[in-house]
Amino acid sequence: MFALLLALGSSLAYGCADFLGGLGARKAHVLRTVMIASPASLTVELLLWPVLGASFAPATLAWGAASGVASAAAFALLYKTLAIGPMNVLSPVTALVSAMLPVGVGLVQGEHLGPAGLLGLPLALAAVVLVSAGHGAKTARPSRTALLLAFGAGAAIALQLVFLHQAPSDSGVGPLIVARAVSSAVTLAVAGMMFRRLGAEKPAYGISAAAGVLDSIANLLFLLAARSGDLAVVAVITALYPAGTVLLARSVLSERIHRGQLIGLGTAAVAVSLLALT
Repeated sequence: MFALLLALGSSLAYGCADFLGGLGARKAHVLRTVMIASPASLTVELLLWPVLGASFAPATLAWGAASGVASAAAFALLYKTLAIGPMNVLSPVTALVSAMLPVGVGLVQGEHLGPAGLLGLPLALAAVVLVSAGHGAKTARPSRTALLLAFGAGAAIALQLVFLHQAPSDSGVGPLIVARAVSSAVTLAVAGMMFRRLGAEKPAYGISAAAGVLDSIANLLFLLAARSGDLAVVAVITALYPAGTVLLARSVLSERIHRGQLIGLGTAAVAVSLLALT
């Protein structure tokens, strides 16, 4: 049950972070947004080091670095995807892709679900799709480029989470620190090489930094949840983050919430209840 609550908190933090990151990427080049978000995220994790501890064994360094490379790709692809929009269509595509790979890894590694879990897992995956699905002609259709970016973002997010889960369980926030340090270095290096193509627009500093802070909190909650529960369950609950993105898009951007999305939220509640019994 504790792992489930942590996963729900991670989902909420990811949803808010993604919304803010998408907004920031609308105001300036996506790399300018990530250049602020990623170091802000690293700062949070360094502040957590004295509180939660950290070790840096070779396995921690390796898996943390791999997660950092995936994280850098996820930041850029996801924020660019959400900047193109529509958020309420592309967000669930990304979430579904990001859920499937960790679920598969968890099951391959020997995780077993009881009857409630076997019913709750597909319900949760269905909820991921429904919770922010568009509605016919009334919703703008995403371009092929946007859909490809959404699939790429989902795969990068999945790899980031899987790599974090593989790090030693006694490493504290070590994997997060290594991952974000690598992510920041990769982002700054790419931004330096593309500096002349980033445009003159100034990034939304506050929004971008807030996105990075929330992303760091989401990563921490996911790591703690995965260490105390099954990756297959934690990944699917975490992937419900489009609910937060969609609700914020409705409140701030006036994007419509349709009946199917409300059904998805109800389905998510049922799925979470079933998974809590696993």
